[in-house]
Amino acid sequence: MRLWLLLPLLSFASILPAENWPQWRGPRLDGTSQDSGFPVKLEPTEAVWKVELPGGGHSSPIVWNDRIFLTACLEQAQERVLLCVDRAKGKLLWQTTVLSSPLEHKHGLNSLASSTPATDGERIFTTFLDTSEPDPQTAGKQVKNVTPGQAVVSAHDFSGKLVWQKHVGRFSSVHGFCSSPILFKDKVIVNCDQDGDGFMLALARTDGHEIWRIERPNKTRSYCAPMIREMAGKTQMVLAGSKCVTSYDPNDGKLIWIIDGPTEQYVASLVYNARAGLLLLTAGFPEHHVMGIRPDGTGNVTNTHVVWHTNEGAAYVPSPITAGEWCIIVSDSGVAHCYEAKTGRIAWEERLREHHASPVTAEGNMWFINDRGTLHTIKPGEKYDEVATSEIGEKVFASPAMSEGQVFVRGDKSLICFGQRRGLATAGR
Repeated sequence: MRLWLLLPLLSFASILPAENWPQWRGPRLDGTSQDSGFPVKLEPTEAVWKVELPGGGHSSPIVWNDRIFLTACLEQAQERVLLCVDRAKGKLLWQTTVLSSPLEHKHGLNSLASSTPATDGERIFTTFLDTSEPDPQTAGKQVKNVTPGQAVVSAHDFSGKLVWQKHVGRFSSVHGFCSSPILFKDKVIVNCDQDGDGFMLALARTDGHEIWRIERPNKTRSYCAPMIREMAGKTQMVLAGSKCVTSYDPNDGKLIWIIDGPTEQYVASLVYNARAGLLLLTAGFPEHHVMGIRPDGTGNVTNTHVVWHTNEGAAYVPSPITAGEWCIIVSDSGVAHCYEAKTGRIAWEERLREHHASPVTAEGNMWFINDRGTLHTIKPGEKYDEVATSEIGEKVFASPAMSEGQVFVRGDKSLICFGQRRGLATAGR
């Protein structure tokens, strides 16, 4: 190629916008990054930096330009905090208390700071459970292994100053709290499926006033963050939870379609495979299911829009990941299955040990980090193709964040940065 033809291509490549990782599972809510230059191995000796975190939690880090945000719980002080870390140096810039409240009862695999925050570049949005708020439904009653309270949504600016805070409704679950906020246009959307009158609502990002509220069916705990995507000619917000799979219009909260079941409780978010034109679901408890669902229905589509359905290889907690014609699901017990997204045919299975973190994908590779901190970098395809294996050096329950060639992993003690930054800020260097 002549140099004069190549130069415009180089100029175009240099101004391609780099991606932030602003919320649970990234900019598309599905674990995908369109950036490049990521390391395939995450070796502690090659980490750019590692910073010890105050408190604990399973919330994932989020990234906006030069800042990384995550939440934690300081158990002795009974404080839920928001943390800000400098991306370049790995230095804790500030820590602010979002909520002071007695610690809630939780499942042994849950944490007291499990909800991943979200940011729009101006504010950081968090959700926690305030157990100091009296609950009129359980006042004077003994409720075994449950700490009910009020779900609290907060917004802070980039200096850590509180902008607004709203108590949005009762929340009660024997497993504790986790409701990661997601962003859509001018809205912060929070799902509160619970043991009782579950709800989902949208608040205004500017001041927290309520825009819409959905009464969720079936009154059963689940912990799924919705995924929003243009599908079948309309914007749809889809999630599994509370004994059903549902699609809503995120603009006004109106129901588009619903599938009954296939089980009672859900944790994993759905993903969408554009090549197959199908939503991919894995669930749950007490029964395990994997489904491929057409998103073009209206009303109750239980008997018409499930294209394929299997009980083999399902996960309860880790969300699925999809790229090209493939979808990979790793079960909580650590067995990965690779499905052909269009048909549900299983191409292979492989044991990766116990998993709770959800995988991510970029540049044709997928990153799976198990509970022990072992990373398996896999290229999806007809046969199992492991690109690399490495040890993070800590236990890992949070899902990684990816941005501009860097991978950020929250271990049980630290936040670790791997890879050199290769985005817009470093173009031409």
